Amino acid sequence: MELSARKKQILCMAVEEYIKDCSPITSGGIKEGASLDCSTATLRNELNALEAMGFLKQLHTSGGRVPTAQGYRYYVESLLANVNVEDGDLERVRGVISGRTSSLDEIVAGIAKVVSEATNYPTVVMVDGYQNLVLSEFKIIPLLADKIMVLIGTTAGYITQTLDVVASGKDCEDASAYLTKHFKGETIGFMIENIDQFEMGMHSEIEAFSSVVSSLIDGLKRMNSQKRLSVRREGSAKLLESKSEIEDAKKVLNVLEDEKELSTMLELDGKGNIEVDIAGDENNSCSVIKAPICVNGRQLASIGVIGPQRMDYAGIASALKVVIDSLKDLKGE
Repeated sequence: MELSARKKQILCMAVEEYIKDCSPITSGGIKEGASLDCSTATLRNELNALEAMGFLKQLHTSGGRVPTAQGYRYYVESLLANVNVEDGDLERVRGVISGRTSSLDEIVAGIAKVVSEATNYPTVVMVDGYQNLVLSEFKIIPLLADKIMVLIGTTAGYITQTLDVVASGKDCEDASAYLTKHFKGETIGFMIENIDQFEMGMHSEIEAFSSVVSSLIDGLKRMNSQKRLSVRREGSAKLLESKSEIEDAKKVLNVLEDEKELSTMLELDGKGNIEVDIAGDENNSCSVIKAPICVNGRQLASIGVIGPQRMDYAGIASALKVVIDSLKDLKGE
């Protein structure tokens, strides 16, 4: 729904004032705070119109108006079209990402921590795109008690697996060299889909360490079928600062304990943009601003900042834009 420039300005002011100090907007307040060349009566009519259109609601007959879920949604959609990030804002996230010798879990947790601290809201990263990771090397090491440790180097950090396999040091060394030679530069998904053909064509070469390769592929398939969540709660305390929204804060905190609900909330439409899901009823006021984390142009994970409807959407959108821009140019070696 397209609004006139004046209605849009009034709605944005209503949302921003309510986010800032939980103050309902009035025609008098707009008159004082906005440079609009019109009477208080005209502003009152505009507020009535915005309420009739579903963007605002009146808590009390004689009180001011507050944003509805539809009002927040319109504000955020308008906001996201103009989100800009300064180069200096990218450095901290780049610092986390540049340590590609770190494990993927550490990098994902680091990104979530940076965003949570920047926004003062709980942040969740869901890794569900393991198949899109580009491989760089394999290191397979025999351990005690009939186990091996596999370090899988990717363009987004190392993945570590411990597998129940009996293998000699030479078998592990040969398997590492074989897998690196044939799958460096390919994705995990490609490797899973094509390993059978490689095994058939090179049976004599791979026979000695086939159990190592088979167990590794089984482990990758299990990992690829799972969604791994990294939840950072640095911003949880902020949710409890406003006594008027304690119930909303409790709903957010409950969601953070529900992995199934979090997984559903962080699902994306696949278009690669920042998305906003704002609760549309009075019984569920938990909302999420989310974005894809992509490496080499392929989606690896989604990151979401979770809170009540009354959130700092501008700050959160900017923080997520930082993450997207920081990862955009990350290429495989």
